[in-house]
Amino acid sequence: MKKVSVFVYALMAPVMGFASDVDLEGKELILNIRRIGLEMSKTTVNNSTEYHTSPISALSADSQEFIKGIFDTALEYTHGRLDWDNSLFMEYGRTEVKPYHEHRITNESADKILLTSNLNYACWDYDSFKLGPMARASYETEFVPANDSDNRLKVLRGMAGFAVFDSPIIKDLHIAGLYEYDFTYGHQQVSKLAGELGWRLEYDVREGVKLSTDGYYREYFEHSIDVLMDLERDLSVVGRLDTNLWGDFTMGPYVQYRLAKARDAENYGSNLIIGISFNYITKFGLD
Repeated sequence: MKKVSVFVYALMAPVMGFASDVDLEGKELILNIRRIGLEMSKTTVNNSTEYHTSPISALSADSQEFIKGIFDTALEYTHGRLDWDNSLFMEYGRTEVKPYHEHRITNESADKILLTSNLNYACWDYDSFKLGPMARASYETEFVPANDSDNRLKVLRGMAGFAVFDSPIIKDLHIAGLYEYDFTYGHQQVSKLAGELGWRLEYDVREGVKLSTDGYYREYFEHSIDVLMDLERDLSVVGRLDTNLWGDFTMGPYVQYRLAKARDAENYGSNLIIGISFNYITKFGLD
């Protein structure tokens, strides 16, 4: 833990001196329903055989057509230059197939529960965006263990770095040092150090039409112990085009891509989803 503390302090130190010079004014509390939706899609998975023991459902699934539910909401608090949001993201996609004279086959291509608390501080405030240090804590798990095993994905994450945020287009763009504590396998707890580049961008193409993308890239530098299927690199990208149908209801195409490489694997595992998304998106002021 001493190594992690020094790592986090080194990331934060260059901007800590500016914090005392910034005035805090104004408060705002918003319930942001980023998306409650239903997605219909087709999934193409490569090299799933090599990743059949991975706890990540997106890499071990079969190519298929399926329906997925999404719930993504955040409670956002702004006090002058301080932004703090707490979010809950859930997705689940499952397909059941019953071939003639064969047993029923159940397969998951999406299964994720992510709780996140994120803190940004704007040391610099330009015309359209803020820039400053960020810190984030999160917990990721899933509804059902992958591959009918007893190993449900369970990961605690903490990160600190710098972010551009709160602009009409750049909602979040950060680079950070990442510490992971993975206790998916109860008898093999793993501590990991990594670097992350993450983003959440939105662009209004015209009135009623919005293009958005979010995702991350992680590069892992150190693992406390060697565990089968621990990742070395991990890329996740989501892109959507939302068109208003009526009120806060939208429809549009989306693409979702996951690419990752395990330390003991020769090839990358990937998951490509292309489909149509139906969503409810809105915001509520609570202050």
